[in-house]
Amino acid sequence: MGTLLDFLQAGVIGNFSWGNIGMLLVGCFFIGLAIKKDYEPLLLVPIGFGILIGNIPYARGMGIGIYEVGSVFNTLYGGVTGGWYPPLVFLGIGAMTDFSCMLSAPRLILLGAAAQVGIFGALWSALYLGFDPKHAAAIGIIGGADGPTAIFLSSRLAPEFLGPIAIAAYSYMALVPVIQPPIIRLLTSRKERLIRMKPNRQVSKRMRIIFPIVAFLLCAMIAPGSISLVGMLFFGNLLKESGVTERLAQTARTAFLDAITIILGVCVGCSTDASRFLTPESIKIFALGAMAFGVATAGGVLFAKVMNLFTKEKINPIIGCAGVSAVPDSARVAQLVAAEEDPQNFVIMHAMAPNVAGVIGSAVAAGVLLAALQ
Repeated sequence: MGTLLDFLQAGVIGNFSWGNIGMLLVGCFFIGLAIKKDYEPLLLVPIGFGILIGNIPYARGMGIGIYEVGSVFNTLYGGVTGGWYPPLVFLGIGAMTDFSCMLSAPRLILLGAAAQVGIFGALWSALYLGFDPKHAAAIGIIGGADGPTAIFLSSRLAPEFLGPIAIAAYSYMALVPVIQPPIIRLLTSRKERLIRMKPNRQVSKRMRIIFPIVAFLLCAMIAPGSISLVGMLFFGNLLKESGVTERLAQTARTAFLDAITIILGVCVGCSTDASRFLTPESIKIFALGAMAFGVATAGGVLFAKVMNLFTKEKINPIIGCAGVSAVPDSARVAQLVAAEEDPQNFVIMHAMAPNVAGVIGSAVAAGVLLAALQ
């Protein structure tokens, strides 16, 4: 009977918490969104199941939890807390990204830069709410809608808030089709949404090869703190564009990226233990993340409208929403909103320009914040 009692005390009966039950429901909700709504299933399914793993009640000291040194999950989680996984994800992203859409219309890079206003808006708001500068910077990066970048910066500046920041960043990335369309419609007129843009010009192979080398050197010199992210991003792109390392590029953007995404998603989900996750600070982080994402979307759209005041060749301001680095979902949202007004208006290739520029912009912003605050 003593052995039986010890066994029961080590499980749910002896460690029951309403907070764990709440997080288990959140995990199921994420999995449901991924399967039923097809919202970022490659992210939400691993994260959702990771939340289930991380919130099963058990007695501490069994050596199985993600925060227990020496456990399997703690070892895997070292890639999150150490910031190892994000650069590896960027390697795969670089190997699958075509920067020619951006190179064919360089002025659209400005939309990717304008969307980064959400990062700094959230940073200032976090400072106002009492977060210290390092924590505020890590929270602000959620506005870039870039999960790996958010993990990378928070692992350096705010490791105690890594779980809430990562979950917030990935949640808002998954909810791009829900959050962005109302903001776009609010800030644009039907006439603006009907604007048709000229097809992109062709970009030479030589330019596509030179670009990742030159872009890396410029970004690294401007913001050395971004070297880990932009270095792997542009290295992956060079593997793709060089034409002589296709096997490496294929591996980087398929099996390698998938493996890292699985481990990263599960570990991020596991880190949401209710006792650490359900805090007033976490609620503030989610609220600030939502504000950052909304401001970033609005910043890109409004800047496109400003550019139209000074250019003869008009930009459809819808594509400004793609300045956040949720690739390629925000570009797809731009296409869906444009198609609602005119089914024959194809803006997705134009939207991909600020979209990939946003990836670079958020990584550089993280590098600047890291250099300034670490």
